Amino acid sequence: MPGFEFPVSETEAEMSCAGAELRIIFSPGRVQLIQEEAMVPAAPSVLVTGATGLLGRAVLREFQSSGWLVSGTGYRRARPRLLRCDLTDEDAVRALMQQLKPDVVVHCAAERRPDVMERHTEAAVNLNVHATSTLAKEAAVCGAFLLYISTDYVFDGRNPPYGEDDSPNPLNVYGRSKVEGERETLRHCPGAAVLRVPVLFGEVESVTESAVTSLWLDVQNDSEVSLDHRLQRFPTDTRDVAAVCRKLAQRQRQDPSIRGIFHFSAKEQMTKYEMAVAMATAFNLPSNHLIPLTEQLAAATPRPINSQLNCCRLEQLNLSMEPRAFTSAITDCLWPFTPDKRWRQTVFH
Repeated sequence: MPGFEFPVSETEAEMSCAGAELRIIFSPGRVQLIQEEAMVPAAPSVLVTGATGLLGRAVLREFQSSGWLVSGTGYRRARPRLLRCDLTDEDAVRALMQQLKPDVVVHCAAERRPDVMERHTEAAVNLNVHATSTLAKEAAVCGAFLLYISTDYVFDGRNPPYGEDDSPNPLNVYGRSKVEGERETLRHCPGAAVLRVPVLFGEVESVTESAVTSLWLDVQNDSEVSLDHRLQRFPTDTRDVAAVCRKLAQRQRQDPSIRGIFHFSAKEQMTKYEMAVAMATAFNLPSNHLIPLTEQLAAATPRPINSQLNCCRLEQLNLSMEPRAFTSAITDCLWPFTPDKRWRQTVFH
């Protein structure tokens, strides 16, 4: 753009000042300063797999709100603005990665229902292990930082809390598949990171989408309901997990030593029974129909009794965050499913 003019007799030069280029044109009797804006670095790009799922949606929103160029994949639930991709198709994954060449991949896609995995093991292992292996290989080829979402179910729950270096000993097919996924990730993409998290809840499309919010159906039940009061859980908001994913990705862009295994978890220890009672209390509903069950059901898929995660590595690197309190976070999630939606005013005003 035109700048200032003043008399001088010289030639032409260039200089930089305050991040912008200044081109100085000297001609007989005057000099013209033309400011040219410096090139703005392109925003970093991220690919989120499983972007239609509970965690994937939160991760997508978190990176979008932080100014990243975001792409997301889905398959059966693919929707507008998301890419439909069968992650078990190696050619499709390869083509996707070569086309997008993302700086970061957050791999949220997984079969995460332990009972389903016991019945449909092969299909679930294809997604949790083989697809992860393919993604890790392609991330290494294009130089992307891969962040693999894993689980506290890699541990047997007999000696908590569990550090990042403790040896996994999963009790069920789901846990074993996630351990294998971790190993495939780090074997094929040595600069990758693994983030283990506990049971999650968040902004659900239906209350049955999370093992936590599904308890809302029991809270609203008029009949007596027996709920597990044996297994200790640490229900964690997907918004908090998504923020940690973004912090890890941002830090890794400046510090390649950000790799390996990390843990993140909320701090409130609760059984399913205690979660349900907390929900009832938050919405001023009765809870005397909820019955604590302390015996293990014989036919149930084995689960760790207490797989509490020690999250010190994230905390030491200042990459963690203070988890949302369960009562306020679960209220955020459940008010749309109250009969009169009256909790919208409570939450937002």
